[in-house]
Amino acid sequence: MSRSFQTALGDGRALLAKAGVAGAERDALRLLAHAAGWDVGRLSIELGQPIPSDIAARFDHAIAQRAAGRPVAKITGWRDFWAGRFRVTDDVLDPRPDTETLIEAALQHPFQRVLDLGTGSGCIVLSLLAERPAATGVGCDISPAALDVARANAADHGLGPRVSFVQSDWFSAIEGSFDLVVSNPPYIALDEMADLAIEVRAHDPFCALSDGGDGLGAYRSIAAGIGRVLRPNGMILVEIGPSQAAAVAQLFQNAGLVEIAVLPDLDGRDRVVCAKAPRIW
Repeated sequence: MSRSFQTALGDGRALLAKAGVAGAERDALRLLAHAAGWDVGRLSIELGQPIPSDIAARFDHAIAQRAAGRPVAKITGWRDFWAGRFRVTDDVLDPRPDTETLIEAALQHPFQRVLDLGTGSGCIVLSLLAERPAATGVGCDISPAALDVARANAADHGLGPRVSFVQSDWFSAIEGSFDLVVSNPPYIALDEMADLAIEVRAHDPFCALSDGGDGLGAYRSIAAGIGRVLRPNGMILVEIGPSQAAAVAQLFQNAGLVEIAVLPDLDGRDRVVCAKAPRIW
């Protein structure tokens, strides 16, 4: 007797729960909709129908990957972030809701030209440009493969003419000046990597997670070079780990930045450090 969509969903949910996957029901639903090529709304209507063998095979394969620790976004190939949907691959960091704190904070400030350091999928700079139709931007990353993903996302969102992507080790290949600089840099200390969930540790690029040291190396590089690219009165906002606010704020103060503030995420943890360039550098 052939399985129904409902039965397949239940089987997938049970396998994920047995594997200890948090949110097993949610993930199984998303993966079944992905396997069918439908949105979740249509899937809910079709649950009582027999599941075709090709869809069942795709779903079972996706469930096996998820049970082994692969994140849903890396199975489906996309992640919803802010107001858009972005391609994600093994070459880029899987965007997370915490990073939306940075987007929300950046949009409190006027800007015409934005630089996204370590852009990855491009989700930060592209989300900002989508909200500011007159602005232009640059995203840089040391990884050519990540830049390919970012360019594809820019094309998907119709933002290609307003953004350029540059291979750069932080500021090394950056030209010009900006009134907004943003970054979600690698901030996990090397000795903390083993504590990360397998979804993160095994499926996000190491260089997007950690500097291989104390987790502050990227902020040191950013602080050292920010004076060359940030316009007077311009803003810089960076995502941080919840224990790094004081250290990053001190680096920014030492770099001559002013009006330094620490912003919490929705869980109340320190998440973003923002600072302003003085009127005269």
